[in-house]
Amino acid sequence: LVNPHHVEVQILGDKSGRVVSFPERDCSLQRRHQKLVEESPSPVVNSALRERIMSVAAQLAAAAGYRNAGTVEFLVDESGNFYFLEVNTRLQVEHPVTEAVTGLDFVREQIMLAEGCSLAVRQEEIPLRGHALECRIYAEDPANDFFPSIGKILAFEPPSGPGIRVDTGARTGDAVGVHFDPLLAKVITHGSNRSEAIQRMVRALGEFGVSGIHTTVPFCKHIIQSEIFLQAKHTTQLINQELLRGYLTLSVKPQEFAAASVAAILFARESKPRETKATATATPNGWRKRRTEYYE
Repeated sequence: LVNPHHVEVQILGDKSGRVVSFPERDCSLQRRHQKLVEESPSPVVNSALRERIMSVAAQLAAAAGYRNAGTVEFLVDESGNFYFLEVNTRLQVEHPVTEAVTGLDFVREQIMLAEGCSLAVRQEEIPLRGHALECRIYAEDPANDFFPSIGKILAFEPPSGPGIRVDTGARTGDAVGVHFDPLLAKVITHGSNRSEAIQRMVRALGEFGVSGIHTTVPFCKHIIQSEIFLQAKHTTQLINQELLRGYLTLSVKPQEFAAASVAAILFARESKPRETKATATATPNGWRKRRTEYYE
């Protein structure tokens, strides 16, 4: 295929054989066949194509008797034709972008379906609200062919603010070794449209302070500000071509990068609201408390 986009559809299936599908995610920006930037909806999929792709994904899962959360992946060519690629029988790393545009909690849905509950949502009720992006923050050096970066995290200050979500387990003082996946965090932004989601991501990445190791933060920021991405002309091969080449030509002096990282960390610390002590209560788990509201 010439200049394809990698597009995938989230599905959920219950014990009765009912399957629902959700608005697509575009996962075209990859390195070593691993996704780096994802967004929903895809900028190259119109409403008619979206309906067809979602319908095919749901039909495929229903025919296979699929149960619980999964993802059906496709390649979409320049003419709007789409081709089946694979089914991933799990909840994908990039599921938060679909959560952002639908308002659903897919981890919750997955657990409830595994317990034998019926689907909480009908196909015609699934919304598409605004636009969402996700950037994966890896402990890798993009300037060195994404070579793993190991060492101690001297400072780790994730961004925050309206429309910004960060999923991470990393913190200052952690050691990054060679025995585990290099994914440190996922930054997700949501906006009323693609432009607003991108603007929020640019701001979030600019405020993400990490020192001690190399990460993909500056490279992700470079990607989403590129004209190719802004005009949705990126493909599955783009990182290996123009974007990486353009990134390597950036002349950022080491001392300037270090100063910028320190400034971002200090700003993030000063901007954080002071924490207040909370007392533990015997409030029931939220999922259990509201289960009857959503499930039959």
